Amino acid sequence: MIGFAQAKHFPSQNYGVRRGVTAPDLIILHYTAMPDACAALERLCSQEHEVSAHYLIACDGNVFQLVSEDQRAWHAGKSFWRGEVDINSRSIGIELDNVGANPFPISQMQSLIRLCRDIQQRWSIAPQAVLGHSDIAIGRKTDPGCRFDWAGLARFNIGVWPANAPLLSPISEEAYLKSASRIGYDVSLGLSPVLDAVRLHFSPSINGPLTAADCALMISLEQAFFIDPPVKTA
Repeated sequence: MIGFAQAKHFPSQNYGVRRGVTAPDLIILHYTAMPDACAALERLCSQEHEVSAHYLIACDGNVFQLVSEDQRAWHAGKSFWRGEVDINSRSIGIELDNVGANPFPISQMQSLIRLCRDIQQRWSIAPQAVLGHSDIAIGRKTDPGCRFDWAGLARFNIGVWPANAPLLSPISEEAYLKSASRIGYDVSLGLSPVLDAVRLHFSPSINGPLTAADCALMISLEQAFFIDPPVKTA
């Protein structure tokens, strides 16, 4: 089984062959929305439910590998990123033991950092290619949710974060959606689901209609997604 050497093997039969790609180029993060890791492992291995992930990280930091990284796990469902709709074939899915409303424990986040960096090195996956389920399934999924520390992960080149606090920018729905599309979001459903998905990832305390701050943030995000951040050396 190709994967993380420190993981405990807990094989799931819910997987298949990757289609149209030779290697994964995305990492997708989820929360389990289940009472505990045991219940999540049971669900992810149940052939009845037909779902799985490559990894599950328990709240105590233990890492379980369910599917080999060279295989196609069933975690993304109906999804979209940069014109691609079979995200399962091109991604590695990581489930985090969390009901969705709780903070993520330090031990769990430390294990996630070690796992992501290991996967990124093994498959040459860029920081910009580490995403949430909410980014690729807008209007349908909200995981890993508003309590997830994306900014903290970005300090380790896992995901991206705007380098500077954005200045205000003219409000333009057209420009906002154009930039969101360039980044990779599915804009076919219009502004509202895109705005919700971007805010959930980068500014979860904001709500209401599109603002100048949202537009400025989008400009900063476009730069972050298309400019490689400096590699951390220490």
